[in-house]
Amino acid sequence: MASYPENLQYSREHEWVDASSPAVIGITSHAADALGDVVYLELPEVGAQISAGDVVGEIESTKSVSELYAPVSGTVVEVNQAAIDDPALVNSDPFGAGWLLKVEITSRGDLIDAAEYAVLAG
Repeated sequence: MASYPENLQYSREHEWVDASSPAVIGITSHAADALGDVVYLELPEVGAQISAGDVVGEIESTKSVSELYAPVSGTVVEVNQAAIDDPALVNSDPFGAGWLLKVEITSRGDLIDAAEYAVLAG
């Protein structure tokens, strides 16, 4: 079973969020591995209001196109331009340089801890 950073919270749709302010959001290594080589990211614009559980973007890989779901509600304050320019960062460092968004959170969605996510991800 893979291990996931204990300091993060996870969505059942395979996104992670940290507790910083603004919160950093990305997809898990499980999701990145399942997608295969990520080749394109469509992310919300800075200033966009997002709601937990809503689709906020797309991640395209050599295998498929998947929707990106918001694990929290709030305002997008930054997008990771480096990951947009080089989507392979999502595969090579999903919990680090491959982050996707920073959000000023107004509320958190239905999030689980690392141990629960590890069971979910199998």
